[in-house]
Amino acid sequence: MTFSDDWNRLRSEIGKVVVGHDEIVEGVLTCLFAGGHTLLEGVPGLGKTLLIRTLSEAMHLDFSRIQFTPDLMPADVTGTTIVVEGDGGREFKFRKGPIFAQIVLADEINRATPKTQSSLLEAMQEKSVTVGGETHVLEKPFFVMATQNPVEQEGTYPLPEAQLDRFFFKLVVGYSSRAEMSEILNRTTTNVEISVQRVLDGPTILAHQKAVRQVAVAESVQDYAVRCVLATHPGGDLATPQVERYFRMGASPRAAQTLVLAGKVSALRSGREQVQAEDIRNVVLPAMRHRCILNFEAEAEGITTDHVLQNIVDTLPTDAMIPQA
Repeated sequence: MTFSDDWNRLRSEIGKVVVGHDEIVEGVLTCLFAGGHTLLEGVPGLGKTLLIRTLSEAMHLDFSRIQFTPDLMPADVTGTTIVVEGDGGREFKFRKGPIFAQIVLADEINRATPKTQSSLLEAMQEKSVTVGGETHVLEKPFFVMATQNPVEQEGTYPLPEAQLDRFFFKLVVGYSSRAEMSEILNRTTTNVEISVQRVLDGPTILAHQKAVRQVAVAESVQDYAVRCVLATHPGGDLATPQVERYFRMGASPRAAQTLVLAGKVSALRSGREQVQAEDIRNVVLPAMRHRCILNFEAEAEGITTDHVLQNIVDTLPTDAMIPQA
């Protein structure tokens, strides 16, 4: 099976349950095959959790769900060391937490305290968990998908920039169309039973992730990805007028890594051996909307991060190589 074949098989299985949201589904799959994590933002009832559960059902991977609440403790996520009575007396034994799965759903992640949110940082970046001075390596592939509600802010703790930066994509889930809403009712208010088949396993996903990194990127295309990131830095040589006016902080180098890896997934999915500038353009918003910080003026005028990033996409030339300083 080729990469595009496995992509289409997985996409087809998800489509049996999830109606519409094609861009969101493709974004989640891009994160999976690039080896990154996903943050899904949207009001309740739009199918965020359903999408994640369906993805887990379509793969031979261990799945766990963590419902984030204000009273959730870090040990409830990572696990803890307990005392066990044995034939030889008492001994300490590590009991693994729900983070020890290959697909982890962090539901309503912004409802937990910053201390509990930080328990995910090491797992997301290093693919390991350290408890009691001992490091435990997580089984690969390891994929965190978190959800959050952008409207209800009472009793929530906004994710710190350091944790947001560890998410490969931030995907904004919108409302379904009239036709999609009708199809949702057809599937959920009748006796129709839908069965999702498991089509991919861990070794296959790891092989595809390795193949993604082998896709070639021309110097000019890589330079375009770099310029997209540098254009978000206020005070920088490539900053656009809107960035200077509305951004307080631009994207980190992780954004450039995300652009290139997502571009490689797009190229491989299309059967191409090389990334094109259009592959980069198409992922600028999900790759950087959570990595840039607006200033007070933007918030006062109702300007969104997406608005400024789209302006960068519209105005930054794709083929202008800039001499290195």
